[in-house]
Amino acid sequence: MRLWLVRHGETEANVAGLYSGHAPTALTPRGITQAQTLRTLLQEVPFDQVLCSALKRAQHTAQLILASREVPLHTLPSLNEMFFGDWEMRHHRDLTREDAANYAAWCADWQNAIPTNGEGFQAFSQRVQQFITELTAWQHHSNVLIVSHQGVLSLLIASLLKMPPASLWHFRIEQGAWSALDVCDGFTTLSVLNSRAIWQPET
Repeated sequence: MRLWLVRHGETEANVAGLYSGHAPTALTPRGITQAQTLRTLLQEVPFDQVLCSALKRAQHTAQLILASREVPLHTLPSLNEMFFGDWEMRHHRDLTREDAANYAAWCADWQNAIPTNGEGFQAFSQRVQQFITELTAWQHHSNVLIVSHQGVLSLLIASLLKMPPASLWHFRIEQGAWSALDVCDGFTTLSVLNSRAIWQPET
């Protein structure tokens, strides 16, 4: 099974430098172009299924990539980005003033501290691990497109490669690019990371 990984296109929150977990934030014109470009790059991939975050920015990206292609799309909240609670749509400069103690604690120990009224990394990691467990339901498919978010996709790669959760920082997932993981008999290979090439079938 090959997992094709795509991060949603650029959003208004990305441009403004805001924490955007579950809060709605629209794709920018550049983000829409990124998704449309991915449609061209991946148009020859024979996707069997699409697994997508429930958040609108990921849904919009998936719709633009698929266009008129008839591929089953499954919305999975387990693919949602980490929830930042009271920090949603806030800039770090604001948090250093308005929630200084909690924000400093999180910056110092992001694996264990929890954003105010948000989702901690431990809970987030467990959610991604649950998605990995559920992947067995799709293992009979050859090409599965996953449209999600930076945190989810980075952690997904690290986890499938049997690396510690903190290793997610080694895998920056760029917008407007595609990555691929090949999974066979429980062994995972990171075959492509952040490609902007047109995929073509092997001849």
